[in-house]
Amino acid sequence: MPQFSTGAPFLHQLLISQNGEYRDHHPFNLPILEEGLRLNSQSRVTFFVGENGSGKSTILEGLAECCGYAPEGGNRDHNRFMFEQRSPFAQAMTLSWNPRVTEGFFLRAESFFNFATYLEDVGSDFWSYGGKSLHKQSHGESFLALFENRFEQGLYILDEPEAALSPQRQLSLLKIIHNLESLGHAQFIIATHSPILLTYPGATLLSFDGGEVSEVTYQDTDHYRLTKDFLNSPERFLRYLFDD
Repeated sequence: MPQFSTGAPFLHQLLISQNGEYRDHHPFNLPILEEGLRLNSQSRVTFFVGENGSGKSTILEGLAECCGYAPEGGNRDHNRFMFEQRSPFAQAMTLSWNPRVTEGFFLRAESFFNFATYLEDVGSDFWSYGGKSLHKQSHGESFLALFENRFEQGLYILDEPEAALSPQRQLSLLKIIHNLESLGHAQFIIATHSPILLTYPGATLLSFDGGEVSEVTYQDTDHYRLTKDFLNSPERFLRYLFDD
């Protein structure tokens, strides 16, 4: 019987303090941060879900910055910024670890092209990415090459990894996540709109909708319910959308 996300995570709490100086500035003015925010996870796979603009990707980016990952994506080796150059948002974060890990990776789907270009510019050994330049693969192939060849142990922060993945490749990502986290080698924190990824057994799902953060099941997410209802009756949705 497969084992799913039963062990304790490395990073088990994220505390974001409100900053009076920046209270009226983004992202401190997001509704979910009005009084600060405390996020807890009991599993090694956590999903952030919610509508665009709810703050899930913003918090993910701040977390990655706080962990020392490059803002355009990558690991700590790719980061060109010192701690004192970090944003006020990252400096407002307090992380609780057990144990502290420094390995891992931050994936930003929207800036992955820049990361691939950076690897070209520094003359990276692409054998560690499957033996082929990421720019010479399709978007989805390059994502999967990264997942299969560079994900080993540590904290993996993924912002909308499904952006370049077909449904079949999303299933491949689920298998990669399982292979790593079930052995206790890795923790994943993922912002996603994918109802496929959200089905991962034992994961913690945190919804950012409604101006607050709450734990939900994947069946309770709008992503799952809307996708299910649409696929069950697309003509009903289309008739409503296209009716003048």
